[in-house]
Amino acid sequence: MFCRNSKKLRKILLIILIAVIIFANFKIILRSFFPLEYKESILQYSELYNVDPIWVASVINTESKFNAEAVSSKGAMGLMQIMPDTGIWIAELIGIENFTEEMIKDPNVNINLGTWYLNKLSDDFNGDYDLVLAAYNGGPGNVSRWLVNEEYSDDGVKLRVIPFDETKNYVKRVKLNYTMYKFLYDFNIK
Repeated sequence: MFCRNSKKLRKILLIILIAVIIFANFKIILRSFFPLEYKESILQYSELYNVDPIWVASVINTESKFNAEAVSSKGAMGLMQIMPDTGIWIAELIGIENFTEEMIKDPNVNINLGTWYLNKLSDDFNGDYDLVLAAYNGGPGNVSRWLVNEEYSDDGVKLRVIPFDETKNYVKRVKLNYTMYKFLYDFNIK
């Protein structure tokens, strides 16, 4: 009887060991699809502007896959895909002297600008990250118009429908990224 239980126990332990190995490698594999670079800058500006760093990393992954040289077909630049006019406006507001468009491609500057903008949108839309993300992608003016349109919002506070497919899909992708980054990484701010 002891021998039979011993074999059973060894099988259970072997299954547990295999599961642990698979789980550990699973995280490694997932991290290749959800990379995390520039963590210090993300943490620095997230703390400065009171933005969850997981949102910042999620936006970066969605926008550029952490490619600091990324430029969209519409001209958005860098990690967080900042439009030049938006970058100039933000830089002026936060006091970046001698700012040039080319600085938007600098990862530290880009994360500074993008994180400040996420904070501004969070203030504008009462911390509702569905609205913040929709505004980051589709523009705050569009989101404000959608909120007062009964076709898209029942109460003027939340969107029932996002009428731009690109923006609707963007919000879904960032939220998926958020779930994955929360699972894969430790974002404790000191």
